[in-house]
Amino acid sequence: MRKWFATSLTMALSTSMVLTACSTKSTELPSSSTNSTTPTASTAPAASTAPVKKGDISVSVYDRGNIPAAEGTLEDNRWTKFINENGPANVKYVPIPRNDSAQKFNVLFASGSAPDIINEFDPNILNPLIDQKQLMPLNDLIEKNSVEYKKILQDYPALKKVGTSPDGKMYKVGRVLESFPSYAVFVREDWLKKLKLDVPKTTEELYKVAKAFAEQDPDGNGKNDTYGMALSYRSEYAIDMMFGNPVEQYGLVNDQPTRAFENAKLATEFKKRLFDEGLIDKDFVNDKNGAKAKQDFLNGKLGIYPTFVGSWFDSTVTDIQTLKKAVPDASVIPIALPKSPVGEFIPDVQSPVQMTTAINAKTKDPVAAIKYLDFMNRVSTGTSILFGLEGTHYKKDVNGCPQIIDPNKTKAEISWAGDYAQSYSRLLLGKCSFFQNQFNPDIPEQKAGLDMFNKAESLYLDSTKKYRFITLQELIPSFPKDMQTSFNTVKKQITDTWLKSVLSGDKYSVEQAYKDVQTSWDKAGGKQMDDFIIEWYKTNKDSSFMMKDLWETVAKQAQMKK
Repeated sequence: MRKWFATSLTMALSTSMVLTACSTKSTELPSSSTNSTTPTASTAPAASTAPVKKGDISVSVYDRGNIPAAEGTLEDNRWTKFINENGPANVKYVPIPRNDSAQKFNVLFASGSAPDIINEFDPNILNPLIDQKQLMPLNDLIEKNSVEYKKILQDYPALKKVGTSPDGKMYKVGRVLESFPSYAVFVREDWLKKLKLDVPKTTEELYKVAKAFAEQDPDGNGKNDTYGMALSYRSEYAIDMMFGNPVEQYGLVNDQPTRAFENAKLATEFKKRLFDEGLIDKDFVNDKNGAKAKQDFLNGKLGIYPTFVGSWFDSTVTDIQTLKKAVPDASVIPIALPKSPVGEFIPDVQSPVQMTTAINAKTKDPVAAIKYLDFMNRVSTGTSILFGLEGTHYKKDVNGCPQIIDPNKTKAEISWAGDYAQSYSRLLLGKCSFFQNQFNPDIPEQKAGLDMFNKAESLYLDSTKKYRFITLQELIPSFPKDMQTSFNTVKKQITDTWLKSVLSGDKYSVEQAYKDVQTSWDKAGGKQMDDFIIEWYKTNKDSSFMMKDLWETVAKQAQMKK
């Protein structure tokens, strides 16, 4: 099975695609990954019996604002201690705001204080750094000093292709993953039943359900204190998905790459309608990380919760149990993205090949850096950071897969730590890599969570529906340097223009915003950017990793799960 996955991806990704390209799990374990998943560094190959002096390195880690106060800080907590005690290097972690990583990295590189290891998903951040020679070529470093990652490259050649730049050098480290839906729309099923409403199948029906949830006292407390839908942070992206709005990327209309501003206009009209009628939290703009919306949902005050799903276990088990503490009779279901005037879409999907990491060209100890990345790519390390300690946080089921013991303990001590294992290839855990194996069906609430996840996969991994991008988002090529600067400027102007129309009532219409967006795009050289993507698509659509290849991968992974 591993051979199929590696071969098919290798064939699917063309050289030109991967030269430009920018949250699990499934095949047989590569020989370097057959070690025990017990969290210990004892599985490292020993060069000698004498103690080896550790190098000193710095490593970036996303700051999502989600680490519990009791656990410490991103720089100093149980997992930074675990990594430093068991790993091959002395690591200093540098927090990077998840919502503003580009700006933070720009400042760090400009000041000469960027960390040695850069953990970043966005190719629009990494590719310019390659052009500026700020990142280190890795071919020789991996060949001479790596064990684990070199083996992964051999088993999954697509990683090398995706991570290789036009000069023929690898500047990025990547990982292989299970493809799964990374967004969901959760709805209070008990509210639907109480108000005698059907599951919304169109965006117009979704609006009507949101209106009823906001205005008809679904929680029965006699107060006007419920929200129909969430719109803050990533909830807004889910609305964009329903309307096929690619936001800052490119979608397909009649097999032609386009910024799809018409789709963005429809999505904005929908958002504005929700805002003007008071069906959402009027202060959604200030809910920068979506924490307020999530709290409203868990407190039983929010009826429709479109959201990014970082952990399907947390979303379908831990969060639902939190909700039930506030509302014991609450019932939640995932629903398909409702059909909009431009068609039926699926939410964003996790790419099976993802570039995550690079090494600063000014790193003083590159060998320590690559050995650190090797350590992070051991099954023992990855299992520890993602599942915790065996016997404390998880136990092994009959298939040898980690099974969570106490969801609340896992949420408090484990769930926030996944970014430390950003470069870990999660397919290395074999069949245990798949999300379904995280649930224990013998525990009722976990069985219910598993049923929710299976339902979500059936709704969202649907090849008959559209996808809002021309291919998986991180595989869309970056613009050349001269275009990228213009694009970075105009994309903020466009985002601000759409938002202004949502918030301004009658003073600034969506129609006027649409005209202003087109004008901004044209002035910024939008035609040249469009022509670049159109030409890339025309040249590469038959040989690059496109949606047809994703669906092939999804189908094969479905067979592997059985």
